[in-house]
Amino acid sequence: MPSNKERHRIIPAAYVIFRDGDKILLQRRMNTGYEDGNYGLVSGHVEQGESYKAAIVREAREETGIELRQEDLRFVHFMHRSQKDVYNERADVFFVAERWEGEITNAEPEKCDDLSWFDKNNLPENLIPYIREALRYIEEGIMYSEYGW
Repeated sequence: MPSNKERHRIIPAAYVIFRDGDKILLQRRMNTGYEDGNYGLVSGHVEQGESYKAAIVREAREETGIELRQEDLRFVHFMHRSQKDVYNERADVFFVAERWEGEITNAEPEKCDDLSWFDKNNLPENLIPYIREALRYIEEGIMYSEYGW
């Protein structure tokens, strides 16, 4: 039986939806050990002492080489996610960015083998399932969801 500390661990993560009209930016994961071969959003864990906005500004720079400003991020969704096979929960915060500085490039080719724009109405089949759900909720204007419970 896991200890209480293991039983209720919440891992914070931040996500950004880069929008250009009806297109959104997705990256196909590889060599990460999690959802490799599937598309997701630019994202990452929030480090201790870091805000969600600061985390996604950092992750966007690391993964795409661009500069975001916190004031250009718009909060659109919070997902409380459970993973039944492990003793932790996720607190996922999603932002939209429609402005940034620099040209988007694949700055982590060892972790991402495709970084492409997709029409929001024609997303790839191999999109990570909870990301698909979050995007649907965001499109419907729903600010909170639970996944995996």
